[in-house]
Amino acid sequence: MSDWRPRLIASDMDGTLLRSDDTVSDATVAELERWADDGVPLVLATGRPPRWMRRIREVVRSGTAVCCNGAVLLDLGRFEIVDEEALPPAVLAEITAGLRAEQPGTWFAVEYGLEFRHEPVYRPRWDVDAPGVAEASLEEMVAAPAAKLLARHEDLGRDEFMVLVERVVGDRATVTNSSSDALAEISARGVTKATGIARVADRFGVGPGEVVVFGDMPNDIAAFDWVREGGGRAVAMAHAHPDLLAAATDVTGTNDDDGVAAFLASL
Repeated sequence: MSDWRPRLIASDMDGTLLRSDDTVSDATVAELERWADDGVPLVLATGRPPRWMRRIREVVRSGTAVCCNGAVLLDLGRFEIVDEEALPPAVLAEITAGLRAEQPGTWFAVEYGLEFRHEPVYRPRWDVDAPGVAEASLEEMVAAPAAKLLARHEDLGRDEFMVLVERVVGDRATVTNSSSDALAEISARGVTKATGIARVADRFGVGPGEVVVFGDMPNDIAAFDWVREGGGRAVAMAHAHPDLLAAATDVTGTNDDDGVAAFLASL
């Protein structure tokens, strides 16, 4: 595959495209612009909600972002949601009731496009007093479709909690994780970064064998499987989660070493 070149670049943000200081290096920006000048678009594929995408627009001024692990497609230029696959209220109610019964110390929050609601006892890590963020009761939160359900436990370990959540949720929704916390990210059934990237790729007439995808956490595994099985390149960062490394076709440097730019330059 020495002469292989992608027709679409898809990259996770945190721990991948972004350095530890939450910035994108000048070298990475220059490399992405070089590919853009050749007609190769960049798709940001992230667990972040749309409301966390405002700063990245200073670097990526146009194109589509796959947000909430595939549930939301955001037009970066207009900053408008163009597509959304939400969890229906009935499923939200069933999952939250089941998790609360198994582990009463489980607290919930939901993403509604550009809005975020959380139980009073839920402790947001980054969204305290931010626009669009407010407290709500669980009954209020599950009354409307949501792009993503967040379930957090302050006492259990990540792996123990994820096993519990996956067992309770079953096949009613998609469960993943992108942090070191006991924080489960739950999307509508079948929704993953892979399905979101595929929707965008299809608009460009691009198949998985023509895509390179970069990532570092388990919520990138579905996208890695999609491109790898289709003949594309699944590139893990050097510091990536072991499960993602096992799904990769290639490994590049860390995010602080501009691993994304280095791999693209090698092509």
